Amino acid sequence: MPALVRPQILLMDEIKLASPLLKELEERYEVVPLESTSRSQFLEDCKTKYADVQAMYRHFKGPAVKVTGPFDAELVAGLPKSLSFICHNGAGYDQIDVDACTSSSIQVSNVPTAVDNATADTALFLLLGALRQFGVAQANLRAGNFNAGLPLSHDPQGKLLGIIGLGGIGRAFAKRARALGMEVQYYNRNRLSEELEQGAKYVTFDELLKTSDVVSLNLPLNAKTKHTMGKEQFQQMKKTAVLVNTARGGVVDELALVEALEQGEIAACGLDVYEDEPKIQEGLVKSDKAFLLPHIGTLTVETQAEMEAVCLRNIDTGLRTGKLGFVVAEQKGKF
Repeated sequence: MPALVRPQILLMDEIKLASPLLKELEERYEVVPLESTSRSQFLEDCKTKYADVQAMYRHFKGPAVKVTGPFDAELVAGLPKSLSFICHNGAGYDQIDVDACTSSSIQVSNVPTAVDNATADTALFLLLGALRQFGVAQANLRAGNFNAGLPLSHDPQGKLLGIIGLGGIGRAFAKRARALGMEVQYYNRNRLSEELEQGAKYVTFDELLKTSDVVSLNLPLNAKTKHTMGKEQFQQMKKTAVLVNTARGGVVDELALVEALEQGEIAACGLDVYEDEPKIQEGLVKSDKAFLLPHIGTLTVETQAEMEAVCLRNIDTGLRTGKLGFVVAEQKGKF
């Protein structure tokens, strides 16, 4: 009697922390590691060694990104015909052409909630660093200027935080900001329920820009949200305002941001993401008004372990039931 063929999972990137769960899956499924070293080789391997793969795991900052490049329409068209599920380890999934995946009957998931607290912590750090000018103070200290030549900074208490995109991360950030004595307002395409608002005031996009002391970007990057913040938007903001971005770099026109900082249209910014990562505009790197991190918002042991586990659990659900436990917003109700 022939052995039963086990469904195959292609690990585009290594599972580093959720290894106990991976071992459980290895008992039920055949787990195949990525061996391709270039995009062209990967597409060829999809016709041969990966031809029977049904599920795929990838990490938004993993080594496989450099191998395959973006999962654009060309690459999606070359994926194995057997592939039904792509579980993407990351909150943002702008690296994947979701419409192309949908057309190919490939379900796609991201990690929407496991990242909330770590990203909100990072946003709070950036808010404080930019408002209090901690980056400038630290640079002065390392240069041997102890508490010298520093202008007075600002307290968060009593300031108005405007959140663009009050989803899970935005709400977690709002909770932290309230603990500092800040008021919160927000803009979404659609108003949330009072329960989800948790006291945040719903305002128009323009009103948020004009009245907020801190503007935080917590929205996904897609064709509609690219350059949500540009020259016109910076000119609407208070000259004393701070911009915080822990979403995706592409929601900000970085050249316009550099100009806004240089011309004093806004006071400062705190950034963890950039438009053309890992490249950063030289004007940001050199600016005392820019408090910068290298996209580390979710890089904690606890968060990364849970993100890996979320993906593996969803792959298991998909292979057992034919449907992922959850998919990205654009695919809801389509499978």
